[in-house]
Amino acid sequence: MLAYQNVEILDVIGPLDVFAVANSIVVKSGKSRPYCLQILADQPGLFTTSSGLKLVADSSWRDWRGDIDTLLIAGCKDPSVFCANQALVDWIRGMSGSANRIVSICTGAFALAEAGLLDGRRATTHWLLTQQLANSYNKIRVDPNAIYIRDGHIYTSAGITTGIDLALSLIEEDLGREISLLTARVLVMFFKRPGGQSQFSTQLRAQHVKKGQLGELLNWIAENTHHHMTVEMLADKTAMSERTFARVFVAETGRTPARYIEEIRLEKAVYFLEETEMPMKLIAQKTGFTCVEQFRRTFKRHLGITPQAYRERFHS
Repeated sequence: MLAYQNVEILDVIGPLDVFAVANSIVVKSGKSRPYCLQILADQPGLFTTSSGLKLVADSSWRDWRGDIDTLLIAGCKDPSVFCANQALVDWIRGMSGSANRIVSICTGAFALAEAGLLDGRRATTHWLLTQQLANSYNKIRVDPNAIYIRDGHIYTSAGITTGIDLALSLIEEDLGREISLLTARVLVMFFKRPGGQSQFSTQLRAQHVKKGQLGELLNWIAENTHHHMTVEMLADKTAMSERTFARVFVAETGRTPARYIEEIRLEKAVYFLEETEMPMKLIAQKTGFTCVEQFRRTFKRHLGITPQAYRERFHS
């Protein structure tokens, strides 16, 4: 784990603790621990994190001569620090030829971008900084929604705690699904979020516009996804013309009405898939899809897997 002064502490200890828990699970089964964990910083010894708490670096990246299977790069509040540390960027670039995996957590993606390792690749970072990443490095295909992305041997994750999700996926790659899920259970994580899941839900996004013109309507949509909805109907509820309603809706939610309703329905479907034994036909009905096939196609288009595959993987 590559860290430094003022690093986001959860970017460091979150993923490392996931690997440590996996180690303990494997050791209890009578096998040797699969992961040897090291923190590298500018200098060995104490360094201060963003919260003011101190961590201890095992070694300096400048002096590291050992092999690295997986290099994880933690983030910080101000990613411009990577531009100011050319020696570190050069070292990261050099490690990309020997490490099996290069992984960024949160704004650690800016270190990979500065090293040119994300050129021509899909990548993500904290949603507050995805636009900055895209504007600063135009050779990167930035996905502002994904929890984490793998492109070749390069992995990027979104904001802070998503490093835990990415670490769980790496454990699944290395040790299999059973160990990964057991690790999630030990950490009291309800389920493993898939990489394609959005960084923030549609309803969470809607909280920011509750005081706007559409506040009451957004509540109604969330509670009535099983109803057939049209722009004409929704515009009538807000006493607007259809054209004005469509313009205000996009301005306040960042989505067209059709896209917003589709995402709300999918979020409710995800809940039913994870928490109930409800058959697919009934889920489709309760979430407002016209039939199971439409539900299946829409679900796969957004999440990359079928509803049945999602249930098999993430049912609680």
